[in-house]
This record gives sequence, C-alpha cells and structure tokens, in this order.
Amino acid sequence: MSYNRILGLFLRHFFLIKGSLPRILDLIYWPTIQIILWGFISKFFTVYSDYYNNTVGVILSCAILYDFLFRSSISFNMLFLEEIWSRNFTNLFIAPLRISEIIISLVLTALLRTLIGLVPAILITSPLFGISILDLGTPLFLLFFSLYAFGITLGLFVSSGLLRYGPAFENIAWSSLFLLAPLGCIYYPIEILPEFFQTVAKLLPLVYIFEEARSILVNNTVDYSSIMSAIYLNIFYLFLGISLFYYSFNKARDKGTLINIGE
Repeated sequence: MSYNRILGLFLRHFFLIKGSLPRILDLIYWPTIQIILWGFISKFFTVYSDYYNNTVGVILSCAILYDFLFRSSISFNMLFLEEIWSRNFTNLFIAPLRISEIIISLVLTALLRTLIGLVPAILITSPLFGISILDLGTPLFLLFFSLYAFGITLGLFVSSGLLRYGPAFENIAWSSLFLLAPLGCIYYPIEILPEFFQTVAKLLPLVYIFEEARSILVNNTVDYSSIMSAIYLNIFYLFLGISLFYYSFNKARDKGTLINIGE
C-alpha cells in the first residue's frame, strides 16, 4: 500500500471540488434545503393542525402539481445533458439549426416526457386514495400551463449554466428545483415563512400557483388574479431565461469552449 498514491488521489478530488463552485454548492445545499423544507412543513402542522379539512387530498394534489413542475424542468435538462453525454453537442451547433429551433424542440420533447411520466401517476391516485387532481376544475389547465412555463424557464437557466461551466454544472441541473421548494410554499401557506422569506417568495410564480390550488381545494373559491400574477411572472422569467441562454451560448462560442463542452 502506497500512502503517496492514496494522498495523490485524495488531492486530485480535493482540488477538483475546491476549484468548482457548482460542486461546492451541491455539497452544501442538499442537507440545508432538506432541513429548511421539512422544518417549515413541521411548523405548519404544529401551528395549523386543523388547517385542512381533507389533508390527504390537498397534500397529494399539491404533490402532483409539484411533480409536474419537477418533471418539466428535469426533462428539459435531460435532453440537454444527453447531447453532452453523447458528445453530440458540437455537432448540434454545427448543424444548420438556430438557437430558437433548438429551444422549441426541447420544449416540445420535454412536454412529451413529462406527460409520459406523470399521467400514469395521476390515474392511480383515484383508485388508491380516492383523490382526483381534476377536482381543481378548469383552473387546473392554467395551473399546469404556469408550472410548465416555470419548469422550462428553470431548464433554460440550468442549460445556460451548462454552457458556461460545462459538465461541472450537472449537479445543479438535478437539484435546482429543490433550492426553490421551501420558498414555493408547496405544502403550506406563505404565512409560515419568516417575513424576509415571504418577500422573496412573492417574487416567484410558485407561491401564487400553490396558494391558489389550496384555495380551490379548501375554500372552493377561484381567484384568477393570483393565476394571472403567476403567468405574468412566468413571462418575465421566461424572457430572462431565453436571453441568458443566448448570452451564455455567445460567450461560450467566443471563448471557443463549445467544442470541449462534451469532454
């Protein structure tokens, strides 16, 4: 046994982590986000134990909506990552394809992947738990649309990071949505958050989507102004995501890093 070889391999991975901000963030925020998220959930049930008259129905419906958001974002990221893993990234941009055409094709394919994964899960909730996401009524389609738009926006942000940092940014692709989960107020009302976090949360469309979903299920009332607030925010963030993607691509092309991004 050679301690020098052991030390050498250890230092190799140590400096790999030390020199990569995405890897450091990945190590830090997984346990932090889990503690924060479940801390708020526990606080909610402690303070408002009688808040829901149908706890399983509300929680499960919000879980389905959140999973739709997660699948939308990760499906977009996966399609982008597969081009990197297969070392086809350079060929993709050498081909006579515009950036807009690539984005649109990824959006459509991500929708197909999302529906394939989610529809069976929705169908089994009724016979197993007596719960139907269709109880949300007509607003359900607006909620799904808003969630999908935000999922695609997150995918664009992550893809921009992949263009900028390369495969080192891959961990963020898997966990970007979990970073926003505590602020999204998926399972609890926004009042549970500290005041500062409430201010930040209101800048995200997720709060308006999940608050409205709970309002429909608990109070049987629909507030379309909340849904429209989510849509307006989604339009803003989607435009920002597309702009950032174009900017990251142009920067990577100018620096000549596109050709090595799959390496």
